[in-house]
Amino acid sequence: MGTVWRASDELLGRSVAVKELHVGDGTQSAGALREARTVAQIKHPHVVVVHDVVEQDGHPYIVMELVEGSSLADRLAADGPLDHGETARTGLALLGALSAAHARGVLHRDIKPANVLMEAGTGRVVLTDFGIARLAGSTTISETGAFIGSPEYTSPERMQGAAAGPASDLWSLGVLLCAALTGESPFHRDSLGGVLHAVVSAEIRPPAQAGPLLPLIQGLLERDPERRLGAAEAERLLSAYVTTGAVPLLDRPLGPNPTAGTATEAPTTPHPPGYSPTERVGRPGDRAPGPAGKFRPSVRLGLLAALVVAAVAGGVSAASLLGDRTDGRAQEPARSATASPATASPTPASPATASPATDKAVAQSPAASPPAPGSAASAKPVPPGYRTVTDVQGFSLAVPKGFQRTTDDQRVFYVSEDGAIRIGIKVKPSAPGGPLAAMRLSDAEGPATNPGFRDHSVVATTHNGLPAALWEFTWDGFTRAEGARHTFDLCWDENGLLHDVWVSAPVSRLAEARSHFDAALDSFVPGGS
Repeated sequence: MGTVWRASDELLGRSVAVKELHVGDGTQSAGALREARTVAQIKHPHVVVVHDVVEQDGHPYIVMELVEGSSLADRLAADGPLDHGETARTGLALLGALSAAHARGVLHRDIKPANVLMEAGTGRVVLTDFGIARLAGSTTISETGAFIGSPEYTSPERMQGAAAGPASDLWSLGVLLCAALTGESPFHRDSLGGVLHAVVSAEIRPPAQAGPLLPLIQGLLERDPERRLGAAEAERLLSAYVTTGAVPLLDRPLGPNPTAGTATEAPTTPHPPGYSPTERVGRPGDRAPGPAGKFRPSVRLGLLAALVVAAVAGGVSAASLLGDRTDGRAQEPARSATASPATASPTPASPATASPATDKAVAQSPAASPPAPGSAASAKPVPPGYRTVTDVQGFSLAVPKGFQRTTDDQRVFYVSEDGAIRIGIKVKPSAPGGPLAAMRLSDAEGPATNPGFRDHSVVATTHNGLPAALWEFTWDGFTRAEGARHTFDLCWDENGLLHDVWVSAPVSRLAEARSHFDAALDSFVPGGS
């Protein structure tokens, strides 16, 4: 976007930074100057100070304060990830900078570690490089067809070609906090196609290093901008951690949307001694999943648009990028052979390893499987340390205490406090060929959706006397720091619906994952039972 020069202000006798913007014709130059002047009006201690905006020989220049120090990207490369306290302080500073910019209708649109300066001596955090900032409501694609921003840090709605808003910058802040804690973006992949798939449709799981900041990061990395954590609530959580070392409970699972729902106790429902009270998680206002096995139309079209833009800017083939995932499906994590006693599972679990949840394609079919006698009644008492939740989608199951609910518009997840273990549930119309065909299709797509896909198997079995299939696999995991993951996934056909329950966890925690998997299966009661 430009070249930055170290320069001397001869009038005031001070060192400054001068950014020469790389723009095309006079119209673009005038637009860049208008935007730079708007940015110059943002006054905040964590926004780089703009001294002047000038034009010489048709080239626009921005004269800024010179921040002595290194970028956050340089700091991470040299010294490794930040601790939770420093990450929270950095996030709070950047949130203040963004709030000041958003109050003037200015979006940054390229928040990443390279654009965060750490001033030497003072430790001041400075957000810089507003050179691609735009007024709220503009799109991701520039007039010249170039992609604006850094894909790994770009929000899903911008990837889809939608107009950006303040929530888009908050998503990028969430990605940056993950990078600060681990050293890299959670959406880092080896190819642009992989990055686009990761941002738009693949399972999102914050790194295990998120620790106490997990609720904050989960809220910021909500794909639906209407449900994404707002600036005020994010500031409340960050301020609380900086001052007390603890993050307070969220008023809602994800974002500021009042219909997103909260996990609330049902105190009026009696429960036996030693058992946790039943909870209702989510509300009827929560969004229903999209069509089975496909992107929602806006997502698919937006992804195509982003790929075409990337092809224009980088000279690569959009068709070759689409080869990474032409149908838009995301595989789901596999499940363990240690199902409930009513589940006949003759095949032992595959070697310890792990994989992320992805979305299996399930074709709609009017065919209905007869209900299994006593299916709902076969649920076992809740084990110690678990609680029963009744989800807004109608089913209920036992999950470990402390696990939090989240969704990705296609599936429901209950996630451990450290983010490492996920219990996933998906209910879709029955498919031709039943559970075994659905699992085999997902298994066939495993190498395309899960890097390092290996140690995989699909076996026919039953669940409470109903046709079922068990899928297990290992993959390389979300980050190098976490390492490989393994998935246990059971899918069965009941009352005309495919029920899919899985647990995904690091291979180092497979015993714990198996216990959670067994408890979920033993206690699962489908909707309407």
